[in-house]
Amino acid sequence: MKSRYEVFVSKDSFKFNAAHFIAYRGFRERLHGHNYRVSVRIEGPVGADGYVVDFGDIKRAARDVCSRLNERVLVPMRSDVVSIDVREAQVSMVCEDGTRFSFPQADCVLLDIVHSSAEELAAFVCLQLRDALPVLGERHVVTLEVGVAEAPNQEARYRIDL
Repeated sequence: MKSRYEVFVSKDSFKFNAAHFIAYRGFRERLHGHNYRVSVRIEGPVGADGYVVDFGDIKRAARDVCSRLNERVLVPMRSDVVSIDVREAQVSMVCEDGTRFSFPQADCVLLDIVHSSAEELAAFVCLQLRDALPVLGERHVVTLEVGVAEAPNQEARYRIDL
């Protein structure tokens, strides 16, 4: 049996501030924001250099993903109850209840998700990190997990086996 190790990284710089609202059939939250915090857990064998993965690689990738989400309106492009139109550098959203929002496209981040929940954001960030860190395959990492916290002690986690 091979030994596996786990590394966990949660830095003050793994954060993003963003506005969003959750909408599903028959319900829409008010537009509001969170100061999100991201954490990363990686499980795998220790290499000959003594690392599972260099912390520096994880930190660079996590900061990059967070910076792309920071100070933006999170737009769930696959929503089944919000009609979204991107035209002339403007993002327009019409909700099931008739509420309309319009934002400059530069103030938005268009995400391939259905809801801008902490759960779906954790999955989004996790997949972004997987794609940004080819070293995970080179290092034989077996699990990548990302946590996204909306507030202290209020976190969703998403885990993938690699």
